[in-house]
Amino acid sequence: MPLMAPLNPPLREWAGRWVWLVGASSGIGRALAEALHREGARVVVSARSEKALRDFEATHPGSRALPLNVTDAASIRHAATQVLAWAGGPPALVVYCAGHYRPQRATELDAEELQRHLDVNYRGALHVLAAVLPPMLAAGAGHLSLVGSVAGYRGLPKALAYGPTKAALHNLAEVLHLDLRPQGIGVSIVNPGFVATPLTRQNDFEMPALISADEAAQEMLRGWARGHFEIHFPRRFTRWMRGLRLLPDRWYFAAVRRATGA
Repeated sequence: MPLMAPLNPPLREWAGRWVWLVGASSGIGRALAEALHREGARVVVSARSEKALRDFEATHPGSRALPLNVTDAASIRHAATQVLAWAGGPPALVVYCAGHYRPQRATELDAEELQRHLDVNYRGALHVLAAVLPPMLAAGAGHLSLVGSVAGYRGLPKALAYGPTKAALHNLAEVLHLDLRPQGIGVSIVNPGFVATPLTRQNDFEMPALISADEAAQEMLRGWARGHFEIHFPRRFTRWMRGLRLLPDRWYFAAVRRATGA
């Protein structure tokens, strides 16, 4: 039986290729920057924390630090212009891994936090797309990857602010893939389970199948190498979460309440 063709052009050889990581000062983004640098990529790291970026640049020869604010469209446009100049065109890979997370329930709604999640997790991705898509389309090449979460699969307790933004990213990635794959541009969505990062340290519950940020980075590299559209991990957890999407609403709500006590 012949193997199915990959949904994206596989990304395997990184030596000398330019990569722009937006949200790379800590957590998954930082681990991914280190992993790609080890593979020989020319890594541009962006985030608000200039010190963290400069520290990375100083210890990873050939990398570039490019501070920015994802909520500021002008900041993104200026940074994209710099990346295009360094790379001599669109980079081989642009990853949006900037993220904001604060647990929240509807019984304690914080409108300001809801807006903050929307600005960082979703609108920031739109700013990046607006800046990099035109040169990618002109070149007919490149790969866009958005870092979502299994929290975007279905509604979960304490994810009032976070979950909807990640669901929006998944839908956005699907539409982008439909529009851009015929133009020669790859698109992927990364949906991690629980990864040990500064954001998940806020959780006051035991996180099943918790993995390190370094393990997450390796899963992402494997997913791009195989041409996957959705890269989800660790599969011992995410397969179960993906299955919940198929349950009728009544069964789903009962299962979540039973598992979480919500």
